[in-house]
Amino acid sequence: MAARRNDMKSDMGGTYNTTTLPNGLRIIHLPCMGKVAYCGFQIAAGARHELSTEEGLAHFCEHTTFKGTRRRTSLQVIRCLERVGGDINAFTNKEDTVYYAAIAKEYLPRAIDLLCDIVFNSIYPQTEIDKETDVICDEIESYNDSPAELIFDEFENILFEGHPLGHNILGNEKRLRTYTTADALRFTQKYYRPDNAIFFVYGDIDFDRLVRSVEKGLSETLIHEKSKVNTFGEKRDDSFKVGLHPVEELVTQSPFIRDRSTHQAHVLIGTRAYDFTSPKRIPLYLLNNMVGGPGMSARLGLALRERNALVYTVDSSMVSYSDTGMWCTYFGCDQKDIKRCLRLVNRELDKLMQQQLSERQLQAAKQQIKGQIAIACDNRENFALDFGKNYLHRDKEKNINQLFAQIDEISPAQIQDIAQEIFNPRRMVTLMYV
Repeated sequence: MAARRNDMKSDMGGTYNTTTLPNGLRIIHLPCMGKVAYCGFQIAAGARHELSTEEGLAHFCEHTTFKGTRRRTSLQVIRCLERVGGDINAFTNKEDTVYYAAIAKEYLPRAIDLLCDIVFNSIYPQTEIDKETDVICDEIESYNDSPAELIFDEFENILFEGHPLGHNILGNEKRLRTYTTADALRFTQKYYRPDNAIFFVYGDIDFDRLVRSVEKGLSETLIHEKSKVNTFGEKRDDSFKVGLHPVEELVTQSPFIRDRSTHQAHVLIGTRAYDFTSPKRIPLYLLNNMVGGPGMSARLGLALRERNALVYTVDSSMVSYSDTGMWCTYFGCDQKDIKRCLRLVNRELDKLMQQQLSERQLQAAKQQIKGQIAIACDNRENFALDFGKNYLHRDKEKNINQLFAQIDEISPAQIQDIAQEIFNPRRMVTLMYV
């Protein structure tokens, strides 16, 4: 049974239950009332784990994991939850791959069994791989047709030049068409391991029953607990546990301008930022929301759209990885308005560097972001994915009250210090599609 159990009061009305199985799989469960349960595996295997010859392989494996197991055909995988009204999905990002399901709570054991089967028992048949490659190539082309999305991929490649974090998650068509069953098995056997994953559940289910269901689901797979040898007879590579490819210091470069021959210009400005353990991450989170968050009162929205009607879309965003991060702001405008928009953006960023916020301004910003967080947590699927990711990478339960306390402690001086560090023009990289 469970090797460890820890109960911690959450702020979502329940108590977190956590345990670690003998094979190293961590399980986290947050009870909540309702007829629907959310569950899934989050695996520390993303684009940054790929070798230079493997770009796009993590996402490729995510797609083809659904194409048949030793117990189910691809059609049986698709129908398993759909026939009881459930849903199964997956996604890949830079540092993890997630397989998850939403299901009526009485069918949760069915979802757990299916997830265990596809994650640890998939066979990646070549005939299915060949067909799915065409699907992924169509996905790539859809991004190529959308400069507002493509520009973010190229921007990260510039920001993390020569590092796996800069890789396009989707890869490229030429390389994708070379991948085989052996490639998928090699990658998944290296990273799709219980001790490199967590299983999360958000729903009204007894925790002991949940653990038994996971153990039963895993017993049907070919996992060899504590094995240091994969099925190819090679010693298992644990290098990811000590940090993959440390990110070097950012070298400032001149603006990058790409001729995309589009009616609208697309512009990204940004720099490296903080990893998800940094004490500066939450103050930047608040600052980012003030600059270009979803509210119509965000500073860049007011400056570029509301007051000057220069753009339809302007926002800013931040992302934190295990050892670095990124902050950027994006806008799309008419070609003739690029310089004016850039001046307005730089003016707003400069204000935050030069002028300390008043306590009243800061309090209003705190009140706004805490309200946004509370509303976001009401989306149960997203909240489940969020606390699962937090547990995967930080081995901690997500606590919203603690997050609110961190926000409350932020001072005007902290905001100004972070603005001066992140918005420093000498650190900024600019990419334009014109």
